[in-house]
Amino acid sequence: MGSFVIVGAGLAGAKAAEALREQGFGGRLVLLGDEPDAPYERPPLSKDYLQGKVARDSLFVHTPDWYTRNDVELRFSTTATGIAPDSKHITLDDGELVEYEKLLLTTGSTPRHLPIPGAELDGVHYLRRVGDSERLRELFTTASRLVIIGAGWIGLEVAAAARAAGVDVTILETAALPLLRVLGSTIAPVFAALHREHGVDLRLGVGVQEITGDGHRATGVQLADGTRIDADAVLVGVGATPNTGLAEQAGLTVDNGIIVDAALRSSNPDVYAAGDVARAFHPLLQTHIRVEHWANALNQPATAAAAMLGREATFDALPYFYTDQYDLGMEYVGYAEPDGYDQVVVRGDLDTREFVAFWLSQGRLLAGMNVNIWDVTDPIKALIRSRSQLDTTRLTDPSVPLESLLPT
Repeated sequence: MGSFVIVGAGLAGAKAAEALREQGFGGRLVLLGDEPDAPYERPPLSKDYLQGKVARDSLFVHTPDWYTRNDVELRFSTTATGIAPDSKHITLDDGELVEYEKLLLTTGSTPRHLPIPGAELDGVHYLRRVGDSERLRELFTTASRLVIIGAGWIGLEVAAAARAAGVDVTILETAALPLLRVLGSTIAPVFAALHREHGVDLRLGVGVQEITGDGHRATGVQLADGTRIDADAVLVGVGATPNTGLAEQAGLTVDNGIIVDAALRSSNPDVYAAGDVARAFHPLLQTHIRVEHWANALNQPATAAAAMLGREATFDALPYFYTDQYDLGMEYVGYAEPDGYDQVVVRGDLDTREFVAFWLSQGRLLAGMNVNIWDVTDPIKALIRSRSQLDTTRLTDPSVPLESLLPT
């Protein structure tokens, strides 16, 4: 057998190496990562690990000896600088050439930086890597005031962790509500109320003009209307950009991610992509989607591995993500674009934050989100896959089992 190479040693890369060995690949297997750590999972970085509830060792995908036992060449602090598709080799930052028969790109994404004055000051933080989380956790022991720019999932989860540590938090968001684009105007107010109840100064519909500083150190934020907000540190959480530079250099088709088919194969038949960087065709949804969530990085690699080994493979799992903030636990499954649904209905009580929300289009379920209600994800998935028109009166009635709404 030839060499298979995986570029990107995060969760997706590690699970791909695991899947290739489990599916019988016995050739040379190289896993390249630009971080100094073995592959680890990222969700705890803004949740339990940030709050000091779990140990560092719990983050890692595999035990330290797993890579040796499975004959995986794991290379730390190594950056791939180029791909030569014709000669099928990768160039590393030290000039070494690594040949491949099949190549998998799991290069992930990078936090989007703000193009404003002061963005590069010391004390301006981003959260992507384990070291970022550790710096924030240390900050919680010394800082009294944190400004968070962006009320997305990362910003809100960090806010919850900071408040648990006793830090004063101000969140600045350009939209009228947190998570408005993702959840819409019916459900987004739940998160606004949640954070305000826990003492967060949530400022909506505001623009950030500058991160202010004293010397090289950030000291706060100035808004577009001239308001100044003092802070000991600033966290920027305004989204992420897929790391497609290698793919573009190699001539692969790229459009908000590496374009791949349902088998996660790119426009080059020997190059595949999985995780945050992949914009994959979804057979059920009949469109290409890119999902920046843990479940994709966890589950896509098995499909990519099978396809790399020449087997029939299709990734059709529905997008899934979750969050934990204060006393709110949530799971979301499905795919509802901001302009892709015409109705949101609720089973349960928004005010007590115990409910299931449903996004529908022409009576068909696109996505569901359960908040502090559990064991409903599987029937929600089944209802989405059924593509059947639903009676919203029964859908919103807590006494009606969701399973009973499935077509017979």
